[in-house]
Amino acid sequence: MIDRHLLPAQRALLDPPGRVLARRGVTADQVTLAGFALGLGAFAALTAGAFGAALVLILANRLADGLDGAIAREVGGTDRGAFLDIALDFAFYALVPLGFALVDPAANALAAAVLIASFIGTGSSFLAFASVAAQRGLRASDYPAKGIYYLGGLTEGAETIGLFVAMCLWPAAFPVLAYLFATLCALTTISRWHQGWVAFSDR
Repeated sequence: MIDRHLLPAQRALLDPPGRVLARRGVTADQVTLAGFALGLGAFAALTAGAFGAALVLILANRLADGLDGAIAREVGGTDRGAFLDIALDFAFYALVPLGFALVDPAANALAAAVLIASFIGTGSSFLAFASVAAQRGLRASDYPAKGIYYLGGLTEGAETIGLFVAMCLWPAAFPVLAYLFATLCALTTISRWHQGWVAFSDR
């Protein structure tokens, strides 16, 4: 919902270090993979109940996710880079609630399952729309530099990271936060279904 409003500030902050990394030969794919390794570390920290460390690693993962885009804008993006970015992002998003489920199954497992199911709804509707949009040569005007068509909604990247931060700060509130966010994800999924139904109704 707010990603497009944060994009100018994000680029202003991350493009300079992205240029430095690109000049030193660091590739966007390397940063993407390093970011996912940080995400795996966050998952491990969550399963151990080390919520402070998990928060730091989650934020580091998101920093890497922004830096790989900055590098790609500097040297030119690739199809492989766009694929890695979205594929590993979706895996990371699922690992965070899974980590909470594993650290306290009795309290968190059901809420985590509901949240992951809601992520499948938002993710599948996002990717299905992007797939058809690519066939039609459509581009998202709010995100012209994205490797695929970026369809917004109530629960985008910024909102999801805000959720993860809140969960790490108040882990006992995980079930409530998960159910609330899953509800917003359901609304996002329904809105994307409607957008696809209308946008692709001509054939």
